[in-house]
Amino acid sequence: MYEPIRSPSVHTPADDADFPHRSREEELDIQLAGHLAALLAVTDELGLTAAGDRIAEQVARLRGGPPARHAGLTDAAPAELHRRAHALAGRALLVAASRADTTAAILSAERMDAHTAALAGPAPSGQLVGAH
Repeated sequence: MYEPIRSPSVHTPADDADFPHRSREEELDIQLAGHLAALLAVTDELGLTAAGDRIAEQVARLRGGPPARHAGLTDAAPAELHRRAHALAGRALLVAASRADTTAAILSAERMDAHTAALAGPAPSGQLVGAH
């Protein structure tokens, strides 16, 4: 009356060996590299070359190769770009702290400070905002 089932049920859990698994550290590395790459794009758009180079070094360290540098412009106002960069640096700081990456955490905190200062207004004489 009924045809017998010839294939495994779709509700049967798959074998764990069928899927690649990453460790928590690998996942955090990928996440941190993504946040830093996004920060790099905004930093390049702001024209902060020295800061961009430092961020690119960290992305290269995490990904094992140099990142693609931002080529397009969004035509966003500088204040909006600084706000976006501040938020991205904050995300990178959280992930860097989670994975105990002191170098990336320090760089992220410095970028947050630089973007906060840029949003606050002109720097005192003799200081360049965002030149970290």
